[in-house]
Amino acid sequence: MNKVYEADEVLLERVAHGDQAAFTQLFNAWYPYLDSHIFRVTGCKQLTEEIVQDVFLKIWHNRSALLDVKQFKPYLLVVSRNHAINALQKKAREFSALERYSIENGQPADAAEPDADLYELIDEAIDQLSPRQKEIYLLHRHQRFTYQQIAAQLNISRETVKTHLETATRHISRHVQLKLTLAITIISLLK
Repeated sequence: MNKVYEADEVLLERVAHGDQAAFTQLFNAWYPYLDSHIFRVTGCKQLTEEIVQDVFLKIWHNRSALLDVKQFKPYLLVVSRNHAINALQKKAREFSALERYSIENGQPADAAEPDADLYELIDEAIDQLSPRQKEIYLLHRHQRFTYQQIAAQLNISRETVKTHLETATRHISRHVQLKLTLAITIISLLK
């Protein structure tokens, strides 16, 4: 459907020379395909939209390279794959840093919330926790209770709270990193 035909080479040439109307045509023709392709990998609409928009922005900024493009679909897939890998790796690093901050300080990281596109993965991991770990994690992260407040409410020691939180956080971090690594691997295989 979105195969570049000989007439499309003219479109790519127009874009390469800065024709914004031609770029709009190219964007409108390929956005649905790329959006669907990237969404299958990320599973997150917000992250997908961000990646797809960034890919087209990169294409516009490097539009002179389009003069050498003979097949746009493979070119688009390589650019999007590289950008998606970078975006997923960045999200994984941000999430790990946030969780480390939370553990090291013994309290929720008020200033650094995970991006909305990670919530689904985090919720999936939370659902896999034991009932006690889940309860403690949610009190800490969602209700902003300190270790001491959780200990008092649940009638357990502060150290028990800390142990449960560390175990829960490790599980959640591993789950998110595994999912992101899997997504990166899938993107790498889609050449």
